[in-house]
Amino acid sequence: MTTPADARRPARDPQLPGRLLTLERDALIPLLRSRPEADFLAPVPACPGWTVRDALAHCGAVLTRLVEDRWEEEVGSPGHNARDIAERADWPVARVVDELDRGMGEAGAVIAGREDGARDGVALGEWVHAGDVREAWGLPGAYAGPGQADALRLLARVTGTLRLVPVHADLDGYDEPLRLGDGGVAPGRYIGDAATLIRLYAGRPVTGAPYELAGVKEAELNLFG
Repeated sequence: MTTPADARRPARDPQLPGRLLTLERDALIPLLRSRPEADFLAPVPACPGWTVRDALAHCGAVLTRLVEDRWEEEVGSPGHNARDIAERADWPVARVVDELDRGMGEAGAVIAGREDGARDGVALGEWVHAGDVREAWGLPGAYAGPGQADALRLLARVTGTLRLVPVHADLDGYDEPLRLGDGGVAPGRYIGDAATLIRLYAGRPVTGAPYELAGVKEAELNLFG
């Protein structure tokens, strides 16, 4: 497979978030439209208290705020998420999916237009939530699939921007190591598969996953608090 990111902190690719969103939209939206409404009431283990419908409503709301230039600093906070989900409580599931479809198609250009890259992480969060949905439904491919290499590139960029602790990751199936965090000599070392690495950075459960992590604590990797 190709190298997920340069050994150094990668330069920003403004098209990367949009590309990741498009890849995931093409895979996720047909899946969502094929499922009966009852499936959307399934709990999402990665997001306690949320159903699949709630997770999708949150994702669509975030993208709509981005596309419509209605972003607020509180976006992503528990209270703000709860309000966005409540506003969509009476929507048919099809409307929730339609909003997500539209947002995933339109947000990339908006994100690319931000020269500071301040919203790049939104695309990564949406991709992670798509993995949450797959896991909630017991489907293969959570935090994997055709967008994984782009997700890793974006993860490297976002962890550098946030100045997280440097980590050198040797990933199963990838030819070159991935460097995450704020450059320099990496005190942290990860060995294992890419999906588990993404779980660690997204704060998702990794129970039973075979991996090695040295020189850094799991809590130091969590992007989302």
